[in-house]
Amino acid sequence: MVRRTSIVVAVLLAVGLVTTGPVQAAPRWVRHIGRIVAGHPMSIVVGDDGSVWYRRRADVARPPASNEKLLLSMALLHTFGPDHTFALRAMGPAVAANGTVDGNVYLKGQGDPEVGDARLDLVASRLWKAGVRSISGHVVGVTGPFRHDWYAPGWKSYFPAAYIALPTALTYRANTAPSGKHEHDPERRAAVYFSHALRALGVTIGANATAGSGATGVSEIASVSSKPLRSIMERMDHRSINFSAEVLGKALAYAGGEPGTIANGAAAICAFEATHHVSATCHDSSGLSYANRQTAIGIVHMLWNAQHQPWLGALRSALAAAGEGTLRHRLGGTRIRAKTGTLDNVSALSGWVWNGPTDGWITFSMLTSGMAEYAAKDLEDRVAKVLANRAKPRP
Repeated sequence: MVRRTSIVVAVLLAVGLVTTGPVQAAPRWVRHIGRIVAGHPMSIVVGDDGSVWYRRRADVARPPASNEKLLLSMALLHTFGPDHTFALRAMGPAVAANGTVDGNVYLKGQGDPEVGDARLDLVASRLWKAGVRSISGHVVGVTGPFRHDWYAPGWKSYFPAAYIALPTALTYRANTAPSGKHEHDPERRAAVYFSHALRALGVTIGANATAGSGATGVSEIASVSSKPLRSIMERMDHRSINFSAEVLGKALAYAGGEPGTIANGAAAICAFEATHHVSATCHDSSGLSYANRQTAIGIVHMLWNAQHQPWLGALRSALAAAGEGTLRHRLGGTRIRAKTGTLDNVSALSGWVWNGPTDGWITFSMLTSGMAEYAAKDLEDRVAKVLANRAKPRP
């Protein structure tokens, strides 16, 4: 019996489940979190700028849901900077002395997901100020430079109809009709409205608005800029707007010299993570794909990297605080900046929480798969409150 016990102890020593030295008890807050999440399929990492305070199933790859938008946001800020704007241009042949454009005027977008009537009205007024009084041809909504792909591996078949409009370079009213139906021809609809705006100013147009590819031998006649990227991201992340994420993902790919597709936008996110030695699987930019995979430790490493970037403030501001956006009914009284994520039986919460014991921000990521999301969110909130009020590094 003694010999059998010795063998068992030797095996435990070999795998590191027991030690020969004195065992230091886990801090009370660690034990509290352990009780909260015991038996649940949940990964958690907590730490402070390179120092891990707590980890549980840190390397398990899970669907991040809309935490993919958090990683997209970092890649966008790294590539473009927080003050970057996307141009909306009216292009055509040179304006003649009598105010005529002999040919078509091409309306071309660059990946601003928020183009609406007011933006098009402004381009029209600037075209008028540029001296345009007559267009002999069409107003053409340019269908490039992004491709019209509208699916990703891991999407459910009804996602394009229900959850995300067609991501295009030239957008119009979030590419959604007043009825809520997602449009297949947003560039044409933008061109139609733009034609009405020009005619209201007194510009005559020779033919009906249409959509098509751009033309060579034309130049910019008028343009307007989008809101700064930091503002677009704030709306995207606070409300978790899938459409904005996929449009911006295509813009990210195009800026890197690749065709503007959903797959290439996803690849750009994963490539950005890889430069920081984080391995992941990315199929879209919105996080709708059930085939995406991230780890809690990988997300925390990316957040730690962000803490050393000049755009950190823009990233934190883009994330919801308690009572805002997707956290509007959660974590009242807790100082937090975090991105949520929700799919069927998938939940995520990652970002920063203000830690009372150290009087500073600490980084965390929680990924759950295989349990009802409402139950997972309850666990996330309970853990976040422990992190805010009790967590501190082991002395």
